[in-house]
Parts: sequence; C-alpha cells; structure tokens
Amino acid sequence: MTAPADNVGFHARRGARWRIGEAVFWLALIAVGCLFPSRYLIMTEIVRIGLFALSLDLILGYAGIVSLGHAAFFGVGAYAAGLMALHGLVPEPVLALLVAGLVAGVVGFATSFLVIRGVDLTRLMVTLGIALLLEALAERFSNITGGTDGLQGIVMQPILGVFEFDIFGKVGFWYSVAVLFVMFLLARRIVHSPFGLSLRAIRNNPLRASAVGIPVNRRLVAVYTLAAAYAGIAGALFTQTTQLASLDVFSFERSADLVLVLVLGGTGYLYGGLIGAVIFKILQEVFSTITPQYWLFWIGLVLVTIVLIGRERLERWVMYVPRAVMRTLRREKPAGGAS
Repeated sequence: MTAPADNVGFHARRGARWRIGEAVFWLALIAVGCLFPSRYLIMTEIVRIGLFALSLDLILGYAGIVSLGHAAFFGVGAYAAGLMALHGLVPEPVLALLVAGLVAGVVGFATSFLVIRGVDLTRLMVTLGIALLLEALAERFSNITGGTDGLQGIVMQPILGVFEFDIFGKVGFWYSVAVLFVMFLLARRIVHSPFGLSLRAIRNNPLRASAVGIPVNRRLVAVYTLAAAYAGIAGALFTQTTQLASLDVFSFERSADLVLVLVLGGTGYLYGGLIGAVIFKILQEVFSTITPQYWLFWIGLVLVTIVLIGRERLERWVMYVPRAVMRTLRREKPAGGAS
C-alpha cells in the first residue's frame, strides 16, 4: 500500500482543499465592494485585469508557455461581444460572454500549433506576431470593426433580463465579481486535477514528462486553448461593462501590463494574477497622482527592486513584524494558562 506521503492523489487532494486565507480574500473583495461604492469603476477594472491575468497564469505559471501577445484573445472576445450586442445576434450578456469565450478559444486552438513548436524566445515572437496580425486585420476590415474609431453605439441588454447596467458601475462590478469567481473555481479545479499535475510536470521537464507517457503537445494545446477562452471572456467582460471596443484591446501595452501584473503578484498559484492586479492598479493610481507623466518609471523601479532583492526576501521583510507578534503570543499563552 502506498504511504500517504508518497501518494500523488493524496497531495493533489490536500492542495485542492480550501484554506482560511482564500475565504478571507473573497470576503475582503465583497467587503470592499460594499464599503467603497464610489469606486465601482476602478474596482471593476481591477477584477477584469485579475481575470485576464488568471488566463495568462494558466499557461505561464502551470505550463511554462511565455506570451507577449495574450491580448490577441482578449481583443477577439471584446470584439465578439461588441458585435453580438451591436447587431443583436446574442443580446443576453451572460450567453454572449460564453460565446465570446468560445470564439477566442477557437482562435487559440488554431494558433496553438504555431506556439508549441518553439521554445521561450520563439514563443514570445510568435505570440506577439499573432496579436499584431489580429490588430492589423481588425484595422483592415474597418467596415466590421469600426477601424480606429472602434465599435460605436453598443448598448448592453439587462443581465438575465433583470439587472440593467448603470452609469455608476454597480451592476457591472458585481457582475464582474460573479464571473471572476465562477471562472476561478473552474481554473482551481483544473489545476488540482490530474491534468493540472501533468502540466506542472511538463513545465518542470518536458522530456521527462514525455518519457513517462504524458502527451506533451496535446496537453499544451489544451491549456493554451483554455487560456485563450479565459482571455476572451475577460475581453467580453471589458466590452460589456464599458460598452466600448477599439483597436486598443489588441495593443502590445495590454499584454506587457499583464506580464507586469504577474511579476508583481507571482505565478503558479492562481491568486498571483488577482493580487498583482490589485497592486498594479494601486501603484498606478498613487504614482499617477504624484507624477502623472512618469508613473511608469516608478512602477518600473518597483519591478527592478523585486527582481534585485527577490520576492521571498521581500515577503520575509514585510511579514517580519506580524510573525514576531504571533511568536510572542504563542510563548505567552502557556504561561498565562499556568497562572
């Protein structure tokens, strides 16, 4: 009989268990939404970025696929949702969200065979080229996409026929939170499944994973398609909550910001994209208030600091005082009980 310590299934089940910190994170998100009603618009943007970063983390943190053109699928989902709403093809927002994710997933599947053929540098160039190509196509067929002006006159129908989007962004925020939570649950289930474990094996050593019988290419195609669908849903969420869709959704800056979000939050544990999105927007708000023209310089300085010092060392410094307090409380607890 296999010992629990050596049982892969045992470790997978233990990793899939919910922890107190996770519940605190989601409760804090709900509390922030209730306490700061005047900040719905920026909070909605954070949620969208978090979902977008989650899609990239699926391929970067779990499969080791680097990408500088992930905005390609974000843009496909954004335009798909915009066109469906504009022409009344799928007026219901939730259904349109799923269709937009499906369209982005199909594009991801079609391009995945190009991406998995190369290694890191080749993949960077191929993914960037795909995003630039789709942006050029969107500009070329301006009669469909609106060209540089984007789609005009998008009007979203009420969610499930009941909840109408308002100018204050309240409905858009809670709608985005609900979508993020559902998609996070799905991603969490996937990464803790045998499929997710095989992705980790491929990321660590593709040759060894292939030698033990894991179909490496098929796994990479599957996760790349899944990540594209997630990015498409994030893009559709952007269009539905802003009622805008322009060529900016394909921009290189959007993909670069996404990589920065994951650098700030960390990769390979799903919450990295969500935490990184919060940190990125807070830094952007603070630095743009102090120096509106040079806020990117300060964010770059933070990034360089993280790289030079190291994430683990920074975490030890930040948590030094809380951990010292906890150690002190543990020492004092037996003495208090004895007296």
